[in-house]
Amino acid sequence: MGIVNGNIDGGKEFDWGRTSAEYARFRDIYPQEFYEKIVRRKLCVKGQDVLDVGTGTGVLPRHMYRYGAKWTGTDISENQIQQAKSLSDGMKIDYRTLPAESMDFPDRSFDVITACQCFCYFNHERTALEFRRMLKPGGSVLVLYMAWLPFEDEIAKASEKLVLKYSPGWSGAGETMRPISIPGCYDEMFELVYHEEYPLKVRFTRGSWNGRIKTCRGIGASLAEEKIAQWEQEHMKLLVEIAPAEFDVLHYGAIVELKRK
Repeated sequence: MGIVNGNIDGGKEFDWGRTSAEYARFRDIYPQEFYEKIVRRKLCVKGQDVLDVGTGTGVLPRHMYRYGAKWTGTDISENQIQQAKSLSDGMKIDYRTLPAESMDFPDRSFDVITACQCFCYFNHERTALEFRRMLKPGGSVLVLYMAWLPFEDEIAKASEKLVLKYSPGWSGAGETMRPISIPGCYDEMFELVYHEEYPLKVRFTRGSWNGRIKTCRGIGASLAEEKIAQWEQEHMKLLVEIAPAEFDVLHYGAIVELKRK
């Protein structure tokens, strides 16, 4: 299902479902430290019911399943949910195709609601109300994010420049390490109790980095197939010129915990 948001990419439509197969291969890249930050907050652990909104291919539920929480994952894209179900074979994770703004779970169903890499896409006036309704008293919303740092990493900078060549309106460029922005509509219903931003190094090969960039909004989720093919040919040529066979790309991780009032 396509998404159009006037504040993102100049309002150009994008659809993560177009990238689902490659998304499953190339975007399961969070280092162990990313998950440990969550567990240290005593969130998403045994005895808790957790809803992962915008679950994509189920990366967060799949990797945190071993900590014992009962997981539910939702996403607006049926293609993403199908990938999540396939990759979660043998795990008791309930996946459903639902938009973040209108979910049919009963009141006070969850101890934790997570939103990983998707918070910026929500209609917050609606999701703030939905999240509060679905959370148990004292429950938490956990917002998570990871991005490469183009001003500090030369490979990321070069790849980003090539994305902008093909998608000049792409607004995902130019990331710096910063706190996750929480809209004011959450203030009356939630208290911001914790945030942290921290550097991460993520290991890639030329092929896996190409796949990671290809699945971004500016390329795989929005361009025509012939343009994607042209970009990929040019990107792989670039990586042969500037990158070794394996390399680290500097990223940062960010976490915010909002407690239900």
